[in-house]
Amino acid sequence: MTLMKSALATSACVLLGTGGAWACDVSAGSIRILSNDFPALQAVNGAAAECAADGVTVTANMTTEHRNIQVPALTADPAEYTVAVVSNSSLVPLLTDGLVRTLDDLIAAHGATVSPNQRIVINGETKAIAFQANAQHLYYREDILQEVGLDVPETYAEVLAAAKAIKEAGLMEFPVGGTYKAGWNVAQEFVNMYLGTGGAFFEPGSAAPAIANAQGEAALEMMKALTEYMNPDYLTYDSNALQAEFEAGNVALANFWGSRTGGVTDAEGAAPEIAGAIKFAAAPTIGDGGRPASTLWWDGFTIASNISDEDATASFIAMLNGASTDVANANPDAAVWLIDGYTPGAAATGVLATAQAGTAPYPMLPYMSLLHTALGTEIVEFLQGGESAAQALADVEASYIAAAKEAGFLN
Repeated sequence: MTLMKSALATSACVLLGTGGAWACDVSAGSIRILSNDFPALQAVNGAAAECAADGVTVTANMTTEHRNIQVPALTADPAEYTVAVVSNSSLVPLLTDGLVRTLDDLIAAHGATVSPNQRIVINGETKAIAFQANAQHLYYREDILQEVGLDVPETYAEVLAAAKAIKEAGLMEFPVGGTYKAGWNVAQEFVNMYLGTGGAFFEPGSAAPAIANAQGEAALEMMKALTEYMNPDYLTYDSNALQAEFEAGNVALANFWGSRTGGVTDAEGAAPEIAGAIKFAAAPTIGDGGRPASTLWWDGFTIASNISDEDATASFIAMLNGASTDVANANPDAAVWLIDGYTPGAAATGVLATAQAGTAPYPMLPYMSLLHTALGTEIVEFLQGGESAAQALADVEASYIAAAKEAGFLN
């Protein structure tokens, strides 16, 4: 991987990649994009569509279910989509099945403005072009904290203390929010907490799991402590639901995606007095962990293997137009853009602070997705009070081991 944690953690100046707006003129081919759905990607996909001349079709399926769709959709021949917008974790299964093409020839022919820092290089071959950095970090209501006389929390112990004060003051019934929806989301919350403790997911040099330990239990116990101040339906809350809660003025504290900063502070959702009071800081730490309890991510685009060279070229050129300086500066609060000429604004504060504090990247390991899936299923019973943290982690490891053996990662 060329785009490393250190490149994101030093300063805003390092978070720069491509050059200016792409001279975009696609006169042949089909461009079919599969991506997640949030403001930054809406901007990128919209600008990519502007490349199409008469007779060129551009379609975009923007859905939170993109992870579940991408492998079967790109396995088809021809692939259902020519472009898959991916992140650290969602790229791995596409690589495993050989579903995305090497981009070095396209870069040589059409990508003079692509920076080495943007190239996601696997075994010497560029497989994706990164265009934004992301991390979950603290969102907080400045006005609410001021009412209870507290500073911005830097640790999860301080988050709990602030939540208690807010609730006891009668300001909010459920002051803490979280993306705890059962499945991928709640598993990611554990990943954040566990990385914050300094824990390792696997035994060194092995696919054997290593989370059934005191650090894993501490991560789960903190997650459960936070749920005491969340809406009782917290296991249904994904990013869309949590954004709506912020906009409605129902929550004051949450570790939330940097890619949602523009959505919660724009003029379309929250009332001005609410949007203006939402501020951003580094993700809190947990226990004696010295780094924020979060995970560093990148988002970027890949080009499908099972498509024509004509469609691949058209799609590559269009996506470079989508990820251009003009797009970044027209949407400065939608993302922390990895694009040359982008000037980070206030909305980038949380991601930059979290990266600068040494947040770990999400592991790009072929078996990490299996552990993530097991976490999303097996820790729910603990959060609901049905079993101990130790038992939940034992269940996670057992479920993962069965899947890893079936996949050939363990004997």
